Amino acid sequence: MKKLFILNCLLVFFSCQNFGQLKMLGDLPNSLKEVSGNEYIQNSNAIWILEDGGNSSDIYRISSKGKILHELDVDAKNKDWEDLTSDEFGNLYIGDFGNNYSKRKKLKILKIDKNDLDKKDAKVQEIEFEYEDQKKYPPKKKVRYFDAESFFYFNNNFYVFTKSRVKNKYGKTSLYRVPATPGKHKAKLIGKFDNGKKESSWITSADISDDGKKVVLLSQKNILIFTNFTGDNFFSGSVKKIPLTHKSQKEGICFKGDNTLLITDERAGGEGGNLYEYSLK
Repeated sequence: MKKLFILNCLLVFFSCQNFGQLKMLGDLPNSLKEVSGNEYIQNSNAIWILEDGGNSSDIYRISSKGKILHELDVDAKNKDWEDLTSDEFGNLYIGDFGNNYSKRKKLKILKIDKNDLDKKDAKVQEIEFEYEDQKKYPPKKKVRYFDAESFFYFNNNFYVFTKSRVKNKYGKTSLYRVPATPGKHKAKLIGKFDNGKKESSWITSADISDDGKKVVLLSQKNILIFTNFTGDNFFSGSVKKIPLTHKSQKEGICFKGDNTLLITDERAGGEGGNLYEYSLK
């Protein structure tokens, strides 16, 4: 009994040492090295993930342990896929808006109909947009605030959070609204937030709780939780910052319900490539 107790203590110790506040649910397949976004579809047990630009045009439904259950071939080029979101009907959306040098003119959100998610391949509907305050492609380096890795769907709109490429201002993010309808749109600027100076402050994913009362943003160094906001200006309310003691390239966050977060990170330098859970309670 004494040996068993010591062994359990060691397991708890190493778990905390390795992953901090995060509960590791499972390893993602070794074949997926650049998982850049995830989404849990409401009223289902479906967790979806995708890889960044330069990888295949497939998305993957995985188990709660990180195992691939279904692979869907999407009929669209993976130019720079960054995040996933879904609507109240169960349709899934891909954020194809990675824009490292702020020179892309055709930023896209790709809609996959819920009825196609169980098939082997799927067509998409395109929603195209550009930022209302971007005038040059690319702009000067000191104003390259138009990369993005994060978005979610809420009340018939998409909300995109940008990623700064400006030195010593990497944590600056701008919030834009894009109508969730096919066509070409101007993304309307709603607000701004500053998460810090270093690259670890980059905003890499976002989501909103099922009840619409909490918004989370992810960076390598922390989770930001916004509450008590007015309308869709999510930066207008209160913010709680949760420092992450576990260091890795975290790229995906989504709600499972109202108080549970699922987080994924890229596999790099012997770290990452996992699915984690974090409870807000």
